[in-house]
Formats: sequence, C-alpha cells, structure tokens
Amino acid sequence: MLLAIMLFAFGTSADAQSKKVVADKIIGQVGDKIILRSDVMNTIADAKRQTQGQENVILPNECQVLEGQLIRKALLLQAQKDSLKVEDDEIEAELDNRIRQTIQQYGSKDILEEIAGKTVYQLKDDFREAFREQKLADQMQRKIVDNIKITPTEVKQYFSKTPTDSLPFYESEVEISQIVMIPKANKDVEEYVAKQLYDYKKQAETQGPKKFEQLAKNFSEDPAVKENAGQYTLNRNDKFWDPAFLAGAFRLKEGQISPVIKSKFGLHIIMMISRSGDEAIVRHILRIPPITEDEIKETTDKLDSIRLQIQSNKISFPEAVSKYSDDENSKFSAGAMVGRDGSTFISLDMLDKDMIQPISKMKPGEISAPQVYQDERGRKVVRIVYFKSRKDPHRENLKDDYNRISQRALEEKKNATLEKWFKEHIPTYYVLIDKEFSKCSELEQWRQAAESAAAGRKQQD
Repeated sequence: MLLAIMLFAFGTSADAQSKKVVADKIIGQVGDKIILRSDVMNTIADAKRQTQGQENVILPNECQVLEGQLIRKALLLQAQKDSLKVEDDEIEAELDNRIRQTIQQYGSKDILEEIAGKTVYQLKDDFREAFREQKLADQMQRKIVDNIKITPTEVKQYFSKTPTDSLPFYESEVEISQIVMIPKANKDVEEYVAKQLYDYKKQAETQGPKKFEQLAKNFSEDPAVKENAGQYTLNRNDKFWDPAFLAGAFRLKEGQISPVIKSKFGLHIIMMISRSGDEAIVRHILRIPPITEDEIKETTDKLDSIRLQIQSNKISFPEAVSKYSDDENSKFSAGAMVGRDGSTFISLDMLDKDMIQPISKMKPGEISAPQVYQDERGRKVVRIVYFKSRKDPHRENLKDDYNRISQRALEEKKNATLEKWFKEHIPTYYVLIDKEFSKCSELEQWRQAAESAAAGRKQQD
C-alpha cells in the first residue's frame, strides 16, 4: 500500500501534456472523484521519461497505476471529510519547484513551452488542482500512520519471523566522520581574477549579450557551461542557490551585468536576461581563483592544530565540525558520512579512493593526519578523518543492525495500518472500475467494494 502511494504521487510531465490520449473515458471512480484513461497513460509515460537511461528499471503497469489512483482518491475524500487543508503558498512553492526542475531537464523555458504547447503559467494552472489533491492525500496518509511507533519487543518479534537463510549479509562496515576545510585563495590572486572578470564585463557591456555568451563559453569554469553556456533559471525562494549569487542576481535589471560577486564556488559576473516576479533567467561567468601550495600548507597546519585540540580533549569532534568544517553534506551530522539507508555505518566501497588508504592503517577511535585530496568539483581540499568504529562482515542480527531492522519493522507496521484502514473505508465509498481492468488482481478489494455497493443500490431500488 505504501509503495503504491509512493509510486503514483503526481508528477508533471511535458511529454504527457504533449501526447494526451485522444479517445478518453472514465475508467475508475471513488465517490465523486473520477479517474480517466489518460491519467493512467500519462503517469506511465511520466515514469518512462523519468527513468530513461537507467538500468534494471521495472515500470508500473496499468493495473498498478489505477490502484495508485484509486488509493489517492480515497485518501483525498477522507481528507476533505476531515477538513484537512493545504495552504495556497505551499501549492505555489511546490508548483514553482516542479516547473524549475522540468525546465532544467529540457534546457530552457522556451523548449519546455514548445514541447508542452503551453506557457509555464498555463502548465501551472493545469497542474494546480492535481498538486492540491496529492498534498491532501499525503496529509491524510500521514494522519493515519505518523503516530505509529515500534517497541523493542515488536522489533524482536519481527526479526524472529525472518528465516535465518533469508537474512541479508553485510560486508565490513565502518563509521567515519570528517572535518573538511577548503583552502582560501591568496588575496592578490583573487584580485587578479576579479580584474579579469571586470574586463569581461566591460567587453560585454560594449558588445552586447552575444559577447557575454561567448566569454562564458570560452572562460567560465562552471562545469555545466558546455551544455548551457552559463544560463540558469532562478527563483528567489529556491534554497538550492548560493545566497550571495542569488542576491546579486536579483539586484539586476534586464540586460544589466553585475559587479564581481563572491560565492562559495568562486567569483562571478551575472547578466540578467529576463525577469518575471520571483523568476529570473540569468547567464553567469564563473572563475575560480587558483590555490597555491602555500594556501594548502596553511590549511593543513590549521587542521593539524584542530586535530591536536581534539586529541587533548580541548574540543570535541562534533564541536570542531560545527565550528570549522566546510563540508555542507556532513556539517549538520557531526561530520558523519551517511549511507543510502540513512545509517552512519557504510560499506568500504562507499568511501572515496583517497580515504581508503588512511582508514586501512587506522584503528577505531583514531583521528588521521590532515589529508589533501580532490573533491567532486576537482578542488584541492584538506580533511581529517575520525575512524569511530568498525563492523566485521556478518549476517544481519539484532545486536549490530537493530536500527535497520527496527526501520523495516516500523514500515511493515505502518503498511499493515494502512491496509486495515482501507479495508474498513473502501466499502463506505462508491467505487467504479471499468470492465477492461477485470483481470487486475491488485484491484480485487476495490472490485468487491464496487460490486457490494452496486448490490446495495439494487436492493434500495
């Protein structure tokens, strides 16, 4: 039940909008909420688009999609009955975020509008009610399961039901925390790069937007410049962007070029291409002032000093992370590296190649000497690593893997609660399912409710 709800949460799709099924009909209904054949086909098309190029993807079939739609309509009806509400601001923020994601996928707003055959504002109007429905359904789902808790006794009972030969086997896992510092460029070097950017600004102001685009392609160090020529669609409320970059962009008028702006990525100049309210299209040139060995040594020495303070108990590792680390991914988790399942225990293959060597020579509880390495942006950065603990290869058990097991047990309990809720509530709704879905085993419970309701109406007649 949870999987069905997660799979069929509403998603915008320009492809679906441009390839609507011509011959449409009602194939399902819960209460006064109808489901069209195009709803099902567009959801499948959207799933195909989102998973294009991915391997071993199992796409939902029509039966599964219709089940998800029926579930959503039932939750929506109950949400309305319980007077749940979604604020307009929340819907607009979600719409804006989805539109921005879709524009990034297609490359520009113009391309999206051309494919969809509609303006961005028309697309938002089309999707607004569907977003509201999904938000209300999500709220209702949370109301049903969010207060579900799991006790240690229930976790043990859940674990005892799993056959020993079905328990997963985990390779060696480690708990690792780190403090990362990014060397700062020398001020003289930074000023030299800023002067180059001011020269680009002068050229573009003299020769126009095409010159700015050419300069971006030739000199920008933004990794995406080859694909987008430095052009981005921004929203003032989007937390994804660097605050200094965002603030500098929205101070500009159309056609204006900013002074040099310093962000966490480097130095920029930004040209405002167009703007509408909180939305803006900009083009930027990024230059990253080069780091010399002197700055790297200075950072290494500082981290070594921090390491000595931790070892002498003058400051704890989490406190040092909060005060000194530049790594945004781990700064708010006390420096811990976290696995895909949210666990702080991660397998060795999740470590970057530069970390494996020092870890192999360390014992749990030790802190490494400062290490210089290249991060995912190709920058030279420095870190110290705290090797907190290690788990040897083992079959899953309660002692070593309690958190993982309890999470699965909790999900199973929530799923059972949802199943029970639907068994109790489906018979209270008017349900209609088209005959073409009569062979869908997933819909048996819904079909029985539909037949029961029909029989009741005949008796009343």
